[in-house]
Amino acid sequence: MEISVLNIKGQETGRKVSLNDAIYAIEPNDHAIRRGDINSPVLVGGGRVFGPQPRDYGFKLNKKVRQLARKSALAYKAQENAIVVVEDFTLEAPKTKSMLEIINNLNVNGKKSLFVTPGSDKNVYLSARNLERVNVTAASALNTYNVLNADVMVVAESALNVIDANLTK
Repeated sequence: MEISVLNIKGQETGRKVSLNDAIYAIEPNDHAIRRGDINSPVLVGGGRVFGPQPRDYGFKLNKKVRQLARKSALAYKAQENAIVVVEDFTLEAPKTKSMLEIINNLNVNGKKSLFVTPGSDKNVYLSARNLERVNVTAASALNTYNVLNADVMVVAESALNVIDANLTK
């Protein structure tokens, strides 16, 4: 599958990026998605004399199942054409106004969007944290919940290589 690369002004650069079929073209596994990376919070019990004892409700999930869940979530986004690839960008200063311009230029305003950067970019994170329906994550920290929760994934061009490296081990 090939996707056109856009710049931060929303214009096509003339380049195309091919998505790895081993990740984005698989048959999604719903069972792995249900089990993977989604943790439910535990509420603290009441004030009784012999009240509830703390218990760890976490469970061990095999690495391959967690990886399959991420691949399946990315495959769903690729099937829905909900992945936008932009060329690598950085912001000089953390300004919400400049992040809003990027969102408007890419036509993802009004949708829950997940910006995936190749590494941790502090200015992009600080610019987007005040926006209600925008999340920013590094490609190495990408998880199933964030992918499924977003309507549109905006992925930096070099972040695709990091995702491929993490999911094709």
